[in-house]
Amino acid sequence: MHRAHVSHTDQVSLGILIILASVAALALGDATIKLISAEFSLWQIFALRSAFAMPCIILLAILAKRRLRPAAPGWVSLRALLLVTGWIAYYSALPWLDLGTAAVAVYTNPIFTALITAIALKERVTPLQWLGIVIGFIGVAVILRPTDAQFSWPLLGPIAGALLYALAMILTRSKCQSEDYVSLAFALHIAFILTGMIGLALNTWAPLPVSFSDQTPFLTTGWAAMAPNDWALMAGLGLLAMAFTLGVARAYQIAPPHIIATFDYGYVGFALVWGALFFSEYPDAQSILGMGLVISAGLMVALGARRHQSPLRRSLEG
Repeated sequence: MHRAHVSHTDQVSLGILIILASVAALALGDATIKLISAEFSLWQIFALRSAFAMPCIILLAILAKRRLRPAAPGWVSLRALLLVTGWIAYYSALPWLDLGTAAVAVYTNPIFTALITAIALKERVTPLQWLGIVIGFIGVAVILRPTDAQFSWPLLGPIAGALLYALAMILTRSKCQSEDYVSLAFALHIAFILTGMIGLALNTWAPLPVSFSDQTPFLTTGWAAMAPNDWALMAGLGLLAMAFTLGVARAYQIAPPHIIATFDYGYVGFALVWGALFFSEYPDAQSILGMGLVISAGLMVALGARRHQSPLRRSLEG
């Protein structure tokens, strides 16, 4: 019987614990961002969250003797750009979506990853993965309700974010494989700070008409005054963001990607919990059906990789 290869150097249990802690931190941070989206713009959150995360990453690099400067700055910068753009698409929809629904939509990324690698990189996709791709898009259609009056346009934001995230992960596998995970996290937070500063500057010095900005204040307002507890909240978001960016990179380094990708879906469960606790959000029956289809599809895609590993995946795990 064919068995998935797991190197003796892999630390599977530790990798699973790290990814679960990481996605729990991410879900809590995203719930907090949704909670404060009426008070602060996305750009202010981006800039301050990463400003608090950066000193911690630099300290870690010094203590652990990790490298901050990337070996391939161009590819690392493109990766950061894809990720930041994807998070903009995801976060911009949070004020209008239940957290759990948005989480499921953004976790269509493994489906996009499998599809893109099959088309663009000519990697073989197993029958189980193809089945997952088909079921995943059916699940997305069930949640989107394209023929229903309840069709949710904001849900396209997390789906766009999933596509951009998939492109970033393919780039990570193909062009940034040898980069230090601390360097990747450092570059990403620099991109968040620059994006936040540009967004704040544009909304301050070139504001959109009030008729438009009133409808989307999360994206179209500038700097908002902050009380001491707000600064503490931003610092907390920074620590959560640092924990996630470092944790995910580390988990995928020390354990096989198909195993970590399976437990990566823990984010959806945590998002549903935070959504219920913070916002009393409970999905209806049709949404639950769509969520179940998407999660099942993602697991099929992730587990399908066990029976066929391309040279690219083997090089990543070796």
